[in-house]
Amino acid sequence: MNSPKRHIAPDVAFNKAAALCSRCEYAAADIRTRLLKWGLEPQQAPAVLQRLTDEGFLNEQRFARAFVNDKFRFNGWGRVKIAYQLRAKGIGQDCIDEALAQIDEAQYEQALKQLLTTKARTLGGKEPQQAQAALLRFAAARGFEPALCYRMTATLINAGNDFD
Repeated sequence: MNSPKRHIAPDVAFNKAAALCSRCEYAAADIRTRLLKWGLEPQQAPAVLQRLTDEGFLNEQRFARAFVNDKFRFNGWGRVKIAYQLRAKGIGQDCIDEALAQIDEAQYEQALKQLLTTKARTLGGKEPQQAQAALLRFAAARGFEPALCYRMTATLINAGNDFD
């Protein structure tokens, strides 16, 4: 039997969300989903979200910077994939652009070189065009820009699978 959904008071929802946000950065959309899952009435969610923002528990720019840092450094994602995921979380384009600007260009290119070099080792005896196509697909799936991917894969293929 389905029991009626329990409702939660806005103050209780705020306290639970504030405790959650004090441990980790969250997007407002993620917190809204949790508030509704906890049983907060949909019309009360904007007020709770606004209070969380006003009191500094939610901050779109802070979340975007943390997300970019984590996804680039730990997941090896490129700018395209990171921006797409941030847009999916409802983050504004200005915040996305500002957060992506924090990535050092030299580190970004070095990360792509490392990913491509590692992947190239797994390609074995493929023809150069097939190997380059496989590397391009791999880099694109990781969210790196097509022009940069093409330049790096061409360098890798022309150098005999060795960047160094």
